[in-house]
Formats: sequence, structure tokens, C-alpha cells
Amino acid sequence: MTTRTAATITTMPRAEALEALRLMAWLSPGYPVGAYAYSHGLEWAVEAGDVRDEASLRAWLRDVCERGALRNDLILAAHAHAAALSSDGVALVAVNDLALALAPSRELHLETSQQGRSFLDATRGAWPCDALAALAEQLPGPVAYPVAVGLAAGAYRMAVGPALAAYGLAFLQNLISAALRAAPVGQAAGTRVVAALAPRIAGLAGSAAEAGLDALGTATFRLDLGSFRHETQYSRIFRS
Repeated sequence: MTTRTAATITTMPRAEALEALRLMAWLSPGYPVGAYAYSHGLEWAVEAGDVRDEASLRAWLRDVCERGALRNDLILAAHAHAAALSSDGVALVAVNDLALALAPSRELHLETSQQGRSFLDATRGAWPCDALAALAEQLPGPVAYPVAVGLAAGAYRMAVGPALAAYGLAFLQNLISAALRAAPVGQAAGTRVVAALAPRIAGLAGSAAEAGLDALGTATFRLDLGSFRHETQYSRIFRS
């Protein structure tokens, strides 16, 4: 039997560890993008009775991830990442314009553009980078959140796969956090939903990294219509 010692255990290279920590910080709940203020239509789904327990929450989130905004976000983030790697400001502006145009309602447009602008400004301030600064100048107005994250990851030359997977998990966990406040589910149930959907997030990230913009599209019509109705919902605690 071989005994492992501290000297024989392979450790993560310092640069790789710093990159992982940077990505975790960017997509943590404490990053100043205001993610806690948005439910991506979940609050309306609870009001309408579509989400009422753990099983219905899991089904609703699975559709949002695989047939809704998350799949699009991952594809858009991958293209923003590629534009940043090649310092292609024209392509970056084009993918950002497309991302903003895909928002199906005013509230969901606000959700992505407010978080995108906040993310880009916070990241430029805390992690200054010449490549990021130069490309960010091409986006003086609204910035879609996945485009901002993809841009930053590309400017720092991060691998696209881990960046997309981390974005996907953060998206899912933010909606779980919203569910804990709006739906009749507890923390244990929320954790089980994350565990159940994490493999699907990994699969989506892998396919999105290779997808073209022609692959964009959603089929979550009830969520899209609900995002319009959320604006006039009698009682609400989220902005979307």
C-alpha cells in the first residue's frame, strides 16, 4: 500500500487556481450585479400556480435552462468570448445587439442589461485589464449579461468551457434563491434541484461552446407571456 505525502500530491498551478477563484468571484451571489432582484419570471409562475413544489420547480427550471434563456445565454457568451479572444470589436457589438434584441419583454431586457452593465463596470474596476478596457469601450450603452461575462472571460483568456459552465450554474442558483423567497420550497429541496440539473448545465455548456448563432431560439412562451403580466402583478418582490 502506497502512502501519499504532501510532497507527492499534485497541486493546482497558482495561475490556474487564481483563474478559478476569479471566475468564482465574478459569478458569486455577492458580486454587485443585483441578481437577487430578478426572478426571470419565476415570481409570476408561482403566482399562476405553475411552480408549487419541488417537482414543479425542477420541471420549470429544466425548461428555462434547456428550452429558454440559459441555452441562448451560453451561446451568446461563447460568441462574445470568441470576439474578445480575437479582439474583434465589430463582432462583439453585433452579438451584444442580438442578445439585447432577443429579450422578449421590457422586464427581461432590464434584467439582462442592468446586470450586464453592472458586471462590466464592476469587473473593470476590480480586475483592470487592457484587453477588457479596450473592448468595453465598444459597448458604451446597454450590455447583455452573458455578453459581459463572455467578454471578460475572453479578455482574460479563460477557457470557454469552464466559463460557460460556471455561468450556467450561477444562473440556476440565482433562480433557486428566488424560489426560496417566492415558492413553497425549502433549502434542502432547492439543493436537490441544483444537484439534479447540474449535469444538464454541463451538457448545455459543452454544446453551446460549439454552436453557431443560427442555433439561437427559445420555446418558453408561457414564461415570456408571464414576464409581461408580472409588470401588473398585484404583489411582487422581484423586478422580473
